[in-house]
Amino acid sequence: MRSEYSHYSEDKLNRRYDLKLLGRLLPLAGKYKLLFFGAVFLVMLITLLDISLPYATKIAIDRYIVPNVGLIESGIKGEKNKASGFYRTDMADPSAASVVRKYPDLFIVEGKSARVPYEKLTEIESGDIALLREKDLRGVALMAGVIILIVIFVFALNFLQVMIMEYTGQMMMHDLRMKLFIHIQGLSVAFFTKNPVGRLVTRTTNDIQNMHEMFTSVITFMFKDLFLLIGITIVLLSINTRLALITLTVLPVLVVIVIKFSGVAREAFREIRIKIAEINSRFSETIEGIRIVQLFRQESKNYQDLKKLNYEYYLAGMRQVKVFAIFMPLIELMGTVAVALIIFYGGSGVLDGAISLGSLVAFIFYMRMFFRPIRDIAEKINIMQNALASAERIFLILDKTDTLSEKVPVEPVTKSEKIETLTFQEVFFSYGKGKRILNNISFTIQKGEAVAIVGPTGAGKTSLINLIIRFYDPVSGKIMINNRDIRSWPVADVRKRVALVTQDPFLFSGSIRENIVGADRDISERELAKILDASNSRSLVDHLPGGVDTILSERGGSISSGERQLVSIARALASDPDLIILDEATSYVDSDTELKIQYAMERLLSQRTTLIIAHRLSTARKADRIMVLNQGEIVETGSHDELLDKKGFYYRLNQLQG
Repeated sequence: MRSEYSHYSEDKLNRRYDLKLLGRLLPLAGKYKLLFFGAVFLVMLITLLDISLPYATKIAIDRYIVPNVGLIESGIKGEKNKASGFYRTDMADPSAASVVRKYPDLFIVEGKSARVPYEKLTEIESGDIALLREKDLRGVALMAGVIILIVIFVFALNFLQVMIMEYTGQMMMHDLRMKLFIHIQGLSVAFFTKNPVGRLVTRTTNDIQNMHEMFTSVITFMFKDLFLLIGITIVLLSINTRLALITLTVLPVLVVIVIKFSGVAREAFREIRIKIAEINSRFSETIEGIRIVQLFRQESKNYQDLKKLNYEYYLAGMRQVKVFAIFMPLIELMGTVAVALIIFYGGSGVLDGAISLGSLVAFIFYMRMFFRPIRDIAEKINIMQNALASAERIFLILDKTDTLSEKVPVEPVTKSEKIETLTFQEVFFSYGKGKRILNNISFTIQKGEAVAIVGPTGAGKTSLINLIIRFYDPVSGKIMINNRDIRSWPVADVRKRVALVTQDPFLFSGSIRENIVGADRDISERELAKILDASNSRSLVDHLPGGVDTILSERGGSISSGERQLVSIARALASDPDLIILDEATSYVDSDTELKIQYAMERLLSQRTTLIIAHRLSTARKADRIMVLNQGEIVETGSHDELLDKKGFYYRLNQLQG
């Protein structure tokens, strides 16, 4: 069920997209391929050592613990041959020969060797058995040592392999997160109006973290499990082909179970990823608007909304749990059935003498090992389905092309080129398919000119700014800088030459210095002092305990709105722009501060072009030219006195504001 809180419907993807997703993830591993192949090589060594453990056990049993089991003629006519165990010893060994001579009734001497039935060994004293089987005891000790050495090597190789893959996985996650972050930063503002912050945060944090285990363990361990399955199958067939084929009859059932499981699990994980994004979006929105929530007593409604989302997330999680609650016991059941087949057919083979006891024990060990990678594969499929559910959401963002179009410039923009003219030619604009915001806008602003744009709320003033700084492009018409289409200017070059001071400035967590000049730019104290004086921020800085290095809280919440406005004006001045846009820049500043800012700006008008967006007409009076905007159209143009003399729309606005 899709929640009403989804801001947009995410694309539905099918399982055939899995291979495409994995193919798109491969380039991330490209520069770490040597480490990856090294990890795979280590996995192959570990697998070979793991496979050797049961075989070493088989050798210990058949060669040293219960050696020499064979068919013995019963001697009774008509009776089938039956298996009987016997122990054979070498008469060349003095210790063994002395024991044979001590118990002549129990041993059958055959040339240079002697044998005794296993059931008769209980009649021999323990000390004599130790002498008799001294060589076997040394062999058992040797095999035990070999097994211990194998385990030590496996431990060391596992440690090395895990460290390599953890490093590789962390670096791949790092690269993917930075790639996603860079891509998101390059998207147009239109993209962010359709995607809540919580969803984007989920993509760059939770979803990328979900891919960590796939990068670090799934890929190499899938190789290990595959090698292990193939290796065990080969060893089983080499030990006893008939018993191996009987045991492996459970494989088709396992394949069907795994395929069915992976499909159902994928859908569950997809739903979980969507619900987590919705919860993060709702939570982020609540925190950002906590003042409004508390002011209008919306805590109860927000609680119910989040409770509903949380319950939907719980249901999606329970669907995943149910899948595993069915799948894992089925795998265990198949493993038990396989062991039962080994015991029945293999046990019969031991009794008939067709298979050794060591082979039977090895078969049981190998079959337990055989189902371990199958269980691992099931878990890895679970992890992979979770990771792919996250990957497809990440790639949905990486595939977004909500970027501004650019034309190839006839002449490249030089660093020294200034904005001489800004021209709108019959510009029409609307947000998406909604109501047209700007209608047939045409004007030209010359270098050094101060132009004010006034009009009622909703007239299109802010939309006009968005077009100048290329947050959006017009639906039709042209915007020209120096008689060249603005789209032939790189976006970065346009914004480097324009400074915007909004009515609600955004300050980042960090020092005032960093908010003014940026964290990666050096500026002399003398230059900074000039900027502070020009923006009238000096009194603010002098009253703060850390001065210009005072750390601000998130969004500059530790200083007043008027002080934030002063810092943002200083930031605009520090960028030394060709064009300064003031979007209601003095709306949150008291009258005294407003006069100081206007005085400071007047000293800069001769050097920079200024565009002033104003609701309060007092802000626009000293502009060289005033454009009056109403319902997306320029209805009047002129100076303050000229517009008052016309007694038109501007005159009525002036009368309303007293």
